[in-house]
Amino acid sequence: MDKHLSVYRHPTLTVLIDDSKTFLDSLAFQLNPQIVYKVFHDSSSAMEWLFAQRFSAMFDPIYARSDEQTNFFEWHSTHVDLSRIYHISLNRQRFDLPTVLIIDYAMPQMNGLELCEAVRNLPCKKILLTGQADEKLAVDAFNRGLIDRFIKKSSPDALIRLENEIIQLQQDFFSEQTRTLKVLLSSDAYSFLSDPAMEELVSQLSRRYRFVEHYLFPHPAGILFLDVQGKATLMVIETKGGLISHGEIAQDLGAPAELLAALNEFRLVPFFSDTGGMYGDAVGHDWLSYCLPPQICRGSEEYYWALFDLPSHYLKGTIYPYSEFLKRQGQ
Repeated sequence: MDKHLSVYRHPTLTVLIDDSKTFLDSLAFQLNPQIVYKVFHDSSSAMEWLFAQRFSAMFDPIYARSDEQTNFFEWHSTHVDLSRIYHISLNRQRFDLPTVLIIDYAMPQMNGLELCEAVRNLPCKKILLTGQADEKLAVDAFNRGLIDRFIKKSSPDALIRLENEIIQLQQDFFSEQTRTLKVLLSSDAYSFLSDPAMEELVSQLSRRYRFVEHYLFPHPAGILFLDVQGKATLMVIETKGGLISHGEIAQDLGAPAELLAALNEFRLVPFFSDTGGMYGDAVGHDWLSYCLPPQICRGSEEYYWALFDLPSHYLKGTIYPYSEFLKRQGQ
């Protein structure tokens, strides 16, 4: 499994499916409050709801488009509008996306494995809850790729394992859905996506500042974070080569000598938010207010980064914050 940084990630729903209302009520009460769930007491209702979800609509913004076929070795020219990735943050339905299903094996209408078989073409991750007698069936289903995990209800650590697996599978869900796009973004500007050191840094920043969403940002290259209230923070990520390019463009545009020296000596990270990300005449002698001292992430190469507030004009709409979704869910 790819453990590197996903192109984007936001909170999602965990779906609990069990015919026992008592068990589901108890499980929902004990789950970590950070895990938002939807409950179904029968498989038919769960299937009807799952098949009504518009999974493809959520992923459309990151799909590449191919031009007409060329005559040279039947190659295609591919284009990706990267700005559409961080605009997912404007989608009010993004938190309703079901990414992990928790399914009880012993149900009367349709057992858990039959339900998993019925929804196997959906991108959701699946955890099967089993009794002692069902373990061999669960192992076989796991080996066939029908389920992603199985947990015995009677295990003393079942709840802790379940919570840990939900978090991991949510991460795996976004890694898988954005893997093709990461291959397309293998250029130097986005090399940080495949660097484990940058993945760890993004995790640390998310914990420190309580960010709950992140999205690849194209110009300048970086990661857009959102906290639970929808406040947007941009992590601008530069390499030495990128800062040198900034300096060359700024020099051509007549930038002050102090700015050019700082760029060439890697002493600042710029975010010229009023001039499209690069130095421009509108910046003038106020250039220092658009720059921050860099912090360095040492991975496969050195990344120079800084956190900036994102000006509102970058988003053509209003962010629907996670806090409002939680209020709506009553959690």
